[in-house]
This record gives sequence, structure tokens and C-alpha cells, in this order.
Amino acid sequence: MLVRDWMTTRPMTVTPETPVLDALRILKERGFRRLPVMDGSKLAGIVTRKDLKDAMPSKATTLSVWELNYMLSKLTVGEMMSRPVVTADEGEYMEDAALRMQEHNVGGLPVLDTTGRMTGIITITDVLRAFIDIMGLREGGTRLTLDMPDVPGSLARATQAAQPSNIISVATFGSTEGRRRFVMRLTGEGAQTAADRVRTAGVDVVE
Repeated sequence: MLVRDWMTTRPMTVTPETPVLDALRILKERGFRRLPVMDGSKLAGIVTRKDLKDAMPSKATTLSVWELNYMLSKLTVGEMMSRPVVTADEGEYMEDAALRMQEHNVGGLPVLDTTGRMTGIITITDVLRAFIDIMGLREGGTRLTLDMPDVPGSLARATQAAQPSNIISVATFGSTEGRRRFVMRLTGEGAQTAADRVRTAGVDVVE
């Protein structure tokens, strides 16, 4: 699951000279939350809807309508954009990009190729799409949550017991007091009775 397989290619961009009002209009019309800022072919920054809205004067302002419109017409994206930009690489794994988003508390990352050229953008929405695909949710089937000893061979025992069903996804989370939970999704022959077979093999089926 590489970033290049899930990113949005050729994203809408603005320049540092783009007026804030124009950038806000683009975000509203296209339903975007962020826009990469390009200075020629170089990624110069990124600006979000919140950045731009924070630039708007308070409703309690004492400026006249003429003064307000004049000030807003002069305010540019370059004055509001964030930099340096946290980015992702085309060839890195989705989970690494998702971790970087979480660590930096951002909802999207411009994506660069090996030459440093921006080729796309990856967002939280893309991460969710990838997660849904990894978990096999669109394929239906039966979901089992297993609680097993956190030792080599535990998963092998469960997967062997699940046969002849087809295992389309396996995920693991949490490790407490020497035990770990696995989420397994199965389809095909015997999927509805897989939980009974797994229990018979001595594996705890939580749900």
C-alpha cells in the first residue's frame, strides 16, 4: 500500500500571490480543506481553510465596508501559508504517511517524487479509503475478533482452524499481559461457522 496508489494526482494549487478571498472561494467551490502553494514548480507552502478563515477580520471590527474590502483584496496566500511543509514520498508506505499526519497533527500531505517535484496530495480521507480496502470491508464476509497469546504460532493455529474459509484480511492491535487481539475477515466456504472451528482449536473468540 504505497502513497502513489492512493494519492490524489494533479491537485488544485495556488501561488503565494493568490488573494485570500480567491483561495477561500476555491476551497468552498471544490469542497477542499487545503491547497498546496506553488512558487513556479517549487512547493512553497500549504494553506488550509482554517488558516484563511483566521485571517478574516472579526465581526466586531470597526472597519468600514470599503476599508474591509480593500484590506482583504490586498491579503495574499503567501502571508498565511504554513512552511516548511510536512510532505510524503510517492514510494513510501501509507502507514508511514498516516503516522506522520498524526505526529504533526495535519490532515493532508503534499506528495513528492524522487526529484522533489510535487505529484499529488494524500489526505485523511485517502487514509480511510486505504484502511477500508485493507480490512476487506467492501468484500463482506464474516468478522472474527480473536484474543490469543502473544507468542509465535498463535496466528498460524487460528488461520489453520479457519480453513476451508478464505481469509481476506488480518489485523492486530494491542498487547497486554502477554496477549494480543487479532481481527480476521473470512469469506467463502464455511465462513459462517468459522468461529466454532476456531474455538474448537482452543482460540478465544471475542466476537
